[in-house]
Amino acid sequence: MASVPSLFSNSSRYRIGDSTLLRRNRKGICICRNELVLCSRKSETEQKSSLRLHGQGTKRRQALLQIIFGAFSFPSIAVANASADTDLQEDFRIYSDDTNKFKISIPQDWQVGAGKADGIRSVTAFYPGEASSSNVSVLITGLGADFTRLESFGKVDAFAENLVSGLDRSWQRPPGLAAKLIDSKTTNGLYYIEYSLQNPGESCRHIISVIGMASNGWYNRLYTVTGQYVEEESEKYRSKIEKSVLSFRFI
Repeated sequence: MASVPSLFSNSSRYRIGDSTLLRRNRKGICICRNELVLCSRKSETEQKSSLRLHGQGTKRRQALLQIIFGAFSFPSIAVANASADTDLQEDFRIYSDDTNKFKISIPQDWQVGAGKADGIRSVTAFYPGEASSSNVSVLITGLGADFTRLESFGKVDAFAENLVSGLDRSWQRPPGLAAKLIDSKTTNGLYYIEYSLQNPGESCRHIISVIGMASNGWYNRLYTVTGQYVEEESEKYRSKIEKSVLSFRFI
């Protein structure tokens, strides 16, 4: 049994809490008041419909954040026997998961760990053999019946903004975790998101994620590929992590 401490260290600092909703309420209090004034002129049916849609949107945002956070908080990782081809490049190899139907290129000398599946989610992690805060993980999470496609979470820009704003605690006093969106785009049916996380007094952590959805024949599953490295390891690991994350494909 081997562990990936860099993947899950300080996970409590990235935990989603009620403060996210509190922050949104504080920021949007004027807007909420205006909406109440406007709603008073609507019919009771229209008001109920508006509240129902708002509730659905909130649930989807909460589900999104909980799923993405799984990449930082999955409990245990054990070294796995990787199924890998070495015909990619001399310094990279292709890791294929025939059960979960995906493949990804990883550095030749990186180790592979597999999390214990709980029936709802599973994770595979890739990380250097030496002590490091850099790694790549593939988290697979089962979805409810109402999530029929990736756009169920919203378009990529809204998806990315909701994710990063939900992580950000820089508005607190004293300031907490600062999250900044760097880029977001969609290609080949996948969402690509890049952002940074930094606790006060700590190194900046860069995150590169690819999000996709596929069915296992019974229900849809969300695939969250997360590559992360700290600022001081950028020169050593950035290009490797970018190449690995961006190579993710369904098979």
